[in-house]
Amino acid sequence: MTFLVLMTAGFLGGAVSALVPRGGLSRWLAAAGAVAGGACAMAAALQVLLKHGNISFALPGADPILALTFTLDPLGAFFLLLIGLAAIPAAVYGIEYTRCRTTDVPPRLLGCMLNLFFLSMSLVVMASGVFSFLLFWETMSLASYFLVISENQSAETLTAGGWYAGMAHAGFALIALALLLAAAGTPGMLFSEIRVAPLSPVLKDVIFGMALLGFGSKAGMVPLHVWLPRAHPAAPSHVSAMMSGVMVKLGIYGIVRISLDLLGGGPSWWGGLVLALGAGSALLGVLYALMEHDLKRLLAYHTVENVGLILMGVGLALIFHSNGLASLAAFALVAALFHTLNHGAFKSLLFLGAGSVLHATGTRNMEEMGGLIRRMPVTSACFLVGAAAISGLPPLNGFASEWMLFQSLLAGARIPHSFVAAMMGLAVGMLALTAGLAAACFVKAFGISFLALPRSAKAGHAHEVSRPMQFGMLFLAAVCIIIGILPSWVAPFLAHSVAGLPGIDASAVSFRLGLLMTSPGQASRTSPTILALLILLAIALIPLVFRILRVNLNLRFGESWGCGRVGQTARMEYTGTAFAEPLRRVFAALYRPTKDVTIDFHPESKYFVQSIQYESRVRTWFEEYLYDPIGRGVRQLGSSGRRIQSGSVHWYIGYIFLALLVLLLLARWL
Repeated sequence: MTFLVLMTAGFLGGAVSALVPRGGLSRWLAAAGAVAGGACAMAAALQVLLKHGNISFALPGADPILALTFTLDPLGAFFLLLIGLAAIPAAVYGIEYTRCRTTDVPPRLLGCMLNLFFLSMSLVVMASGVFSFLLFWETMSLASYFLVISENQSAETLTAGGWYAGMAHAGFALIALALLLAAAGTPGMLFSEIRVAPLSPVLKDVIFGMALLGFGSKAGMVPLHVWLPRAHPAAPSHVSAMMSGVMVKLGIYGIVRISLDLLGGGPSWWGGLVLALGAGSALLGVLYALMEHDLKRLLAYHTVENVGLILMGVGLALIFHSNGLASLAAFALVAALFHTLNHGAFKSLLFLGAGSVLHATGTRNMEEMGGLIRRMPVTSACFLVGAAAISGLPPLNGFASEWMLFQSLLAGARIPHSFVAAMMGLAVGMLALTAGLAAACFVKAFGISFLALPRSAKAGHAHEVSRPMQFGMLFLAAVCIIIGILPSWVAPFLAHSVAGLPGIDASAVSFRLGLLMTSPGQASRTSPTILALLILLAIALIPLVFRILRVNLNLRFGESWGCGRVGQTARMEYTGTAFAEPLRRVFAALYRPTKDVTIDFHPESKYFVQSIQYESRVRTWFEEYLYDPIGRGVRQLGSSGRRIQSGSVHWYIGYIFLALLVLLLLARWL
């Protein structure tokens, strides 16, 4: 309880103190409050996860339903741990980032909103009543909206904020309806009362469907992902890190909380639907990321991909749960939560790295970067760690969780249903394809951005970022390496976080993630720790082999082959467009690319080309065929609604009377 009080005091203190002084002191005070709050959040979470006890408290209200009730249980403690882990480096990084970046919002207000954002996310995972949950969920959405539009208020940024606000409030409406339906008839609308409420199977299905759509919109699940590649690039980079690394995971938290905890599980089609949506999100997210040249937008699409991977684990857990396979359900859910933690670490790291590149070059366009590895060695090394981790390469943290997801899918063959077995095989193929495409995408992201020659004057004059920004990246890079090498350190927390859920047997998971990670039924084993030791041993043996073979270790300089040209220029480099062109052709049926080629000839002769301009775009199917028709329909409805604005008070009173009459009839009928 003490740590939770200190956490709240830290975040609130950081928010208030950020508004008082001017200049650099406000940034440092805001960061100090966020660091203190994040550290106390981690301490409280570890206390619950290690001692297996809940922490509960309440603030009474005028009505029992309006009381603010909180309970930090193991599931909420895991997500609180993730919030604190990401808040510390993001807050320190923001000290210098907000000083160097010109924003339309005063840095003092930015620091205040950032701390309120941290606090509201923390209180969401602790809320144990419908009113408390909805209040702080909306506070989180509002705080993040103002952070999205804080860096500049151009038309593009305001449009991104509008998309985010629209999707967030539509999701909130669905979440509110789901929780209110689940809590109907309970005296205090508490989660503990919902768990024992007698709900019919049909009502459970309706609640689950609305919750999946509502929380899925916050998580960035396809087809509700359209706000994400707009809002993440528009926000300040340390805010993007928190939104992508942490906030979207609260959508996962909501799905798990309602489906497994409050509703106690459901039929197999729940899990099948979540698994299918997750697999589709993963594959489509990485395919659209491959076509992006905006570095932050590319990372945003990869958030869609990784949310899809997490949803695949949650869907598998629901399928196993509905078939009475408690141990397999625990293994799949632990895999999903493990990837949630890993994604929070490496995606926050990548967004901070992208922010450092943006700060040094002034652009998010990878085609204007290049050669940054020599000018920004710390940023380059940290970004490379994040890129390798998100690609699932051992011994970094992304490998362990993706291996568990693969093993969970393979274990699905135990379910004696031919349709489920076929679905598992298809999901394995989609997961493998997604992993391969993700690796290709980050070869492009790192290679085009950091290697070769600078493609612009700004990239040629780039410089390394300041120490606080380096600390944020180095902190998260260390987390990626430590978790990847020693997953046994994380295993107890993961197992304890799901142990209290009904129908989940996590006892077999807690000891199988030691030195050897063992799949269900001991079908396969792997060890990131041993892999890391072997890699270090191989690196250490290289100088010895060179010495034995008497290799000349003196540096030699020579010109690289330039196809007969004397001098190398940046125009001769491989571009991001050229890198992605083969995959664009392979998946042309999805992308349906449009090309515009403009050729300017020399004024003296048409046989001499003066310049060629090539532009290619891919089609955004969901926006074109889903959201654009909805937008047109809403605008038409709004236009037709103007007809009832007669200006007569008598008509308006009549409208109110009719609305009250309809509501009374509905209340009588229900």
